[in-house]
Amino acid sequence: MQTTWWQKEVFYQIYPASFKDANNDGIGDLQGIIQMLPRLKALGITTIWLSPIYQSPMVDNGYDISDYQAINPQFGTMADFDELMARTKALGLKVVMDLVLNHTSDQHAWFKQALADPTSPYRNYYIFKSGKQGNPPNNWRSNFGKGSSWTLVPGATNEYYHHVFSKQQPDLNWENPELRQQLYQMINWWLAKGIAGFRIDAITFIKKDQDFASITPDGTDGLGKVKRKAENRPGIEQFLTELNAATFKPANAVTIGEASGVDYDQLGHFIGENGYFSMIFDFHYADIDVASGSEWYRQVEWTPADLRAAIFKSQLAIQKVGWSATFLENHDQPRSIDKYIQAPAYQNEIGAKALALLYFNLRGCPFIYQGQELGLRNAKRTSIADFNDLSSHDNYDRALEEGYSAEAALRFVNARSRDNGRLPYPWDQSVNHGFNQGTKPWIGLNESCPELDWVSEQADTQSVWHFYQAMIALRQQSSLSLDLITGTFKPITTTADTVIAYQRGQHVVVYVNLSDQVVNLPLPKGKKWLNNYTTSTNDQLQPYQAILIEVNPNE
Repeated sequence: MQTTWWQKEVFYQIYPASFKDANNDGIGDLQGIIQMLPRLKALGITTIWLSPIYQSPMVDNGYDISDYQAINPQFGTMADFDELMARTKALGLKVVMDLVLNHTSDQHAWFKQALADPTSPYRNYYIFKSGKQGNPPNNWRSNFGKGSSWTLVPGATNEYYHHVFSKQQPDLNWENPELRQQLYQMINWWLAKGIAGFRIDAITFIKKDQDFASITPDGTDGLGKVKRKAENRPGIEQFLTELNAATFKPANAVTIGEASGVDYDQLGHFIGENGYFSMIFDFHYADIDVASGSEWYRQVEWTPADLRAAIFKSQLAIQKVGWSATFLENHDQPRSIDKYIQAPAYQNEIGAKALALLYFNLRGCPFIYQGQELGLRNAKRTSIADFNDLSSHDNYDRALEEGYSAEAALRFVNARSRDNGRLPYPWDQSVNHGFNQGTKPWIGLNESCPELDWVSEQADTQSVWHFYQAMIALRQQSSLSLDLITGTFKPITTTADTVIAYQRGQHVVVYVNLSDQVVNLPLPKGKKWLNNYTTSTNDQLQPYQAILIEVNPNE
């Protein structure tokens, strides 16, 4: 594929409410981000991805937008945002914003006017349908795991509006060209402010099957997953082609699609030379532990060989047509150590570095989620009341409905809750881990790994933070940069079921042992640039050992 400016970027996702609270009101803010920019620059990242900072009632933590062109006051002002843009530019950093186009908040002016006046043009900005025999229009289940994807219009007797996610997030009607033009104008307004592009939320849900027919139930509630009629459906290509042509392409913006439901044989349309986006997230290996990303009780037993097969399949499929967004964590995922390190004894800096080396050097742009570079782990909660996340409560209730015990339901939610990645960032050992000056944070602190914080990681040259810094430097500014950025991905076959090994370009090989057993395996000769152990041999890998080696292709 043609080389582009964004292929060299290393992205760092910030969850603003939990990053740094500068005004001590309990909620992270833009000024807090500004304060910490030098620390992000020191890590080596090049682009910041901001989770939503738009005006919002925060029912779904900002993914329910009530005004696309206003800053949520809890994060600051538009002047603060402009200052952030100026500071990042001065440091040589770029900014990518989250973009939510499938739905708005039910507090958005468009939706309020749609409800207030059924004859208003804004009524056609959303999806309204009549019910059937006192029931919703069909049996589609909300993507948040519990209940119908239809909600009765307040004050009405038989009129419903549609929402793939929560009832406070009514879906936009992309069939309406007037709506689409409004969205394009908004996108171009932000691009004109100097942002580098967007991470685009839930974009494959914008097209719904227009028959709005009921489907075969897949649960005891008599409902069926809405995604079967509203995820990556035929006709979406017309919307996405128009969106790209009207906004992203003219601006040469980087775009990362959250594009669930895209089969590998469709990748050329999404990320090919004339694709809708620069890259997309592939969730096949991110959701390896559950049969459905939105139904956490459907757990799956997996092996390192399963993970290896999923990663290899993803890399090879994407490599054929375009570019990858490589990740293990984000605001919707639990901490990767708890998910992928199956031996509790190695859910520590050894496991964190092994996972880092495994994913970061795959072909594509690496994404780091805040706290991942410290090796943070999941929190442990003893009551469903301790969870803030809307989908955690939905999944808990759904598990109970499916016959699981309260203990089992809580275990599922603890393992998968989106709260795991949304807890306040630990900066130091002071009050509230340095997140602020003592005001109770909007969500509880993570007390499962009190020894981990930014300051402590700086003092330890063998810390996970320094390992990430070394990986970034190797990718961005070393003799191996060409191999690590644009070099092809090639699987390496070994005799060990627990080892994931691959080659990048001509000179780089990576070996990762995802087990708590020593693996006897001859390693290629060459310089070991990165190693999560202080020592190594040429014929074996220690438990959860990961090594990056420079090899000579002529030997």
